[in-house]
Amino acid sequence: MAELLTGVSVPAIATVVYWIVNLIKYTVKDVEKISRFIPLIAGVLGIICGIVCYYAFPSVIPASNALTAVVIGAASGLTATGFNQIIKQISK
Repeated sequence: MAELLTGVSVPAIATVVYWIVNLIKYTVKDVEKISRFIPLIAGVLGIICGIVCYYAFPSVIPASNALTAVVIGAASGLTATGFNQIIKQISK
């Protein structure tokens, strides 16, 4: 069961970051001003989610230390940005 949870943690973080970034886009009035910062926001949100998962649910995230959790979280957050771009390019 633990192997299943560790395989789900990275896509779960990416999904959470994706939806938080979309909420930010819809709540901010002038999206063009912050659009260049969206990957940075996604990376930071991913880092926060990775650290929270590491300390709150250590068996869920495949990290042996906090630095690995930071890297996994940042990669997951940036994956959300890439996924958003894939959806945009396919819909064109």
